[in-house]
This record gives sequence, structure tokens and C-alpha cells, in this order.
Amino acid sequence: MLSFPRERIKVLLLEGVHSRAIDCLESAGYVNVELRSQALKEEELIEALQDVHMIGIRSRTKLSKKVLESAPKLMAIGCFCIGTDQVDLAAAASVGIPVFNAPHSNTRSVAELVLGLCIMLFRNIFPKNEAAHGGKWLKSADGSFEVRGKTIGIVGYGHIGSQVSVLAENMGMQVLFYDTQAKLPLGNARVAPSLEGLLQESDIVTLHVPQSPDTHHLIGKEQINSMRAGSFLINASRGTVVDLESLKEGLDSQHIAGAALDVFPKEPANKTQEFISDLRGMSQVILTPHIGGSTQEAQQNIGAEVSRRLAQYSDCGSTEGAVNFPCLSLPQQRCAQRLLHIHRNEAGILKQVNEVLANQKVNVLGQYLLTNSQLGYVVLDTEQAVPEEAIDALQAIPGTIRTRALYLDTKEEETYV
Repeated sequence: MLSFPRERIKVLLLEGVHSRAIDCLESAGYVNVELRSQALKEEELIEALQDVHMIGIRSRTKLSKKVLESAPKLMAIGCFCIGTDQVDLAAAASVGIPVFNAPHSNTRSVAELVLGLCIMLFRNIFPKNEAAHGGKWLKSADGSFEVRGKTIGIVGYGHIGSQVSVLAENMGMQVLFYDTQAKLPLGNARVAPSLEGLLQESDIVTLHVPQSPDTHHLIGKEQINSMRAGSFLINASRGTVVDLESLKEGLDSQHIAGAALDVFPKEPANKTQEFISDLRGMSQVILTPHIGGSTQEAQQNIGAEVSRRLAQYSDCGSTEGAVNFPCLSLPQQRCAQRLLHIHRNEAGILKQVNEVLANQKVNVLGQYLLTNSQLGYVVLDTEQAVPEEAIDALQAIPGTIRTRALYLDTKEEETYV
């Protein structure tokens, strides 16, 4: 059986992925890495992926079903960002390709921006900045307040929301949070009895929820009207969470004193397209171009995390952190061979896998299995090398999507598509 060395595994990184990703991949033995600064269109992607084993993208590259089904050697996808909306996850799973991302690597960056926006809003900085640029000197304490002692309401107490909680409390703020799941408060944070209760009690509300049907227009006209008069709103989560028409009405009526938005329902695809919003020109509104996680530190962390997950999957079959795959965290391989069998989640396939190995008198030292609604993923550590005809038999089992074999002595792999 012909092995496939690490140095021949081709990795394509698009959209200017941070150089830390290349460093991490090369240190793990993956030296055949191509870096491109731009996204590729569908037909360009199909051509580029003909001999690529792993691809790394950010938010602008779209990996459609057509692209994925036209990439014969592709075995893993790394989204060097938070979201994975740019990938057809179901299509990737159907051809046995796990998709990895970095959901928490920009947590600190987003939290710091939120605290900065909070201070800017309470101090009414941006109107005064605009006036100063126009030659006006608005030296006044009117409409300017410290954040200390104010109540910040955090909607969504996950990784980012809880980090905002810690930073805000260190600034002397009172922290109130609401989450649909029970969460342990950090520090002196308090749990709000309901979203409405949080809105009524908070001097400033910041949103940190995922995009889903349940969060679409989570903040609409009713919620805007429930907010404390003269309060502020920050949205650094997803653009669809806030009904911007209702927000504008609240701002125009001065029920809401100001707002800061980093995300929008429709965002320009690139810097050459015009940003369109009815909130443009409103001095009490801070508009930033989806830069919550856009720091060098965050991009470096993302580069390291996603490249590590890609290398782990290629090296030992670990799917920890995959968003469309059964997530198996596997120990380091210490046996002669490790078999990875990806299949549709159908009854009887595991039995057939074991029968193939039993017929070949292959001794299994360890077996790991996990399924989701779509896939089954079984990993088998064997005492001796499995004959090629046995691997062919595993691939021939009805419902099989992909079989891979990893070898201990050379850390090489053969991929069966």
C-alpha cells in the first residue's frame, strides 16, 4: 500500500489568513501550504481544489455543495473566523469532510470593543469629536456620564457576554444578564428574571446571542419601548438580532439616547461596496464595520486554533471542535495502524466494520464511535497493519462515505475517497 507523507498533503489558505496558521502547520510537518490573499469565485475554487487536501477560508469564500462535490481530495475545511455560514455544512458532512472554526478566539477582542463603545456612548464622545473636527469646541459636561455605578444589561451570557461581565464589573458597573440557558453568574453579576426585566432596569444593553430563528429581531419595537428612557443599546452579535427600523424610531423619539452597532443585516461584500443604512448621519449612533474580532491578537489566536484542529484531524483523526461532524477527541496514536471510517448513520454498519476486521483476523486494541443525526464516525486502533483488501472491503460497505488509514511508524496516511 502506498503511503501519503505529510509534506505532500496540500493545504490552501485563502483571504489572507494570519501567518500564524502557516507557522503552526509547517511546525507540524505540513510544508506544502499555498497562501492567497483573496477569496475565489465558485469556478475558480473548483479548479483550485482539484489537488487540495485541506482548505482554510475566512468569511468571503463560499463553499457550496457544487464546490464540495467537485473536490475529490478535500478531507477537511478550516474556517479561520467565528461563523461557518459560508460553508454548506450538510453537503460537507455528506462527503465526509469535517468543518472546523474558532468560536472563542476573538472573545477578548469583542469584549474590549463593547466596553470601549460603552464609555464612548456614556461620554457622548462622537458628537463632540465630530464638532471638534468641524472647528467647534463643545467643552461641557452636559450628557456626559461615568460608567461607574451604571447598570449594564447583557443579553446572552456565553463566552463573550461573560467576558464583558468581568470587564464591566472591574470598571465599577452593576452587571445584570439574561440567558435562555441557566448560567453561573461571575463576580457580583445578577440574573435578570426576564428579557423585559433586564431592559427595564439597564442603563445600557449589550447583545451577545447567536443568529437563529429565535433571535431574529429579538430587539424590536416592543423591546425598544421597554428599555429605560435615555438608555443605550450595543449590538456586536448578529445583524438580524435588532429591528433597525424600530431602533431608529426609538432614537428619533429620543427614548433611546444612543446606540452602537458593529453588525448589520446586510453588509458590503468588500471595501469597494457602499455601506447602506438608515442610521448613517445620526450623530448619537456609532457605526463600525464588523470589527469586533478584528485585532491582530484575535487573528493570531484564530490562526493557531484552526490550524491545530486541521493538523490533529489529519494526524490522528480527532474531530474535536468540528461543527458538522461527531466530535471525537482522540488520544495520540500508539498502535500500528488507526482506521477512520465515516459513514451514514444507518443501523448495522458498525457490525459490518467489525466483521470485516474479524474475517481478516485483525486484533482491535481500541474502538471509538460517535454519531449524530447524519453521520457515524468510528475509529479503530489495530495491533497490526490491516491488509489492503480489508480496507477496500470497509470502503465497499453500503453507507460508507470515506475510509482513511493512519500509520504509526511514518505518520503517513492514505486516503480512500
